[in-house]
Amino acid sequence: MRLNNYLRMKSVEKLLLENKAWAREKILSNPNYFKHLAEIQKPEFLWVGCSDSRVSANEITGTDPGEIFVHRNIANMVVHTDLNLLSVLDYAVEVLHVKHIIVCGHYGCGGVKAAMSHHSMGIINKWLRNIKDVYRIHEEEINAIEGEEEQVNKLVELNVQEQVLNLAKTSIIQKAWKYENRPHLHGWVYGLSNGILKPVFDIPPGTKLEHIYEYDDL
Repeated sequence: MRLNNYLRMKSVEKLLLENKAWAREKILSNPNYFKHLAEIQKPEFLWVGCSDSRVSANEITGTDPGEIFVHRNIANMVVHTDLNLLSVLDYAVEVLHVKHIIVCGHYGCGGVKAAMSHHSMGIINKWLRNIKDVYRIHEEEINAIEGEEEQVNKLVELNVQEQVLNLAKTSIIQKAWKYENRPHLHGWVYGLSNGILKPVFDIPPGTKLEHIYEYDDL
């Protein structure tokens, strides 16, 4: 037990040491790096991504801290009852005035794969229900594809599409579209096997939605 605790502490300490080395490297390349970073954040992008540890927004886009405002959850969901997501969205649109919002999924997503199964996952069942609903809408298209991996990856793409649509259905986005003609909504999927981001869906500002989802008194 003591050995395990020691090893765990060593792994945590390694993170702190790596942080110090990273900070030193940044200062050596630009002595004012942290001074400028601390003064203000004016990101152009909001990133709604998956919590998967292999899909880091800044890492895979080659951007620095301060360039992307980030929200992550299991399977990059935009759920209309998720106050965490809605708070981030409102701040990004109303305060940061982001110009683009990217919903980014990734092929081989464990959350999407779990949603396609019949296994109970405990409390996460409630979250996965939202992905199961996406599957239900596109069930015929997905089932026509051969191979479990290919079916999962198709649902990954369709799930990204539905989450981008969910963004467009919010009053937050529609208000910004009406008065400021922004933000542009994007749906991307990241390939773990090749490191490439694939655009799969796109909604420019002001796009007409199904009438029932549009607000006329913003």
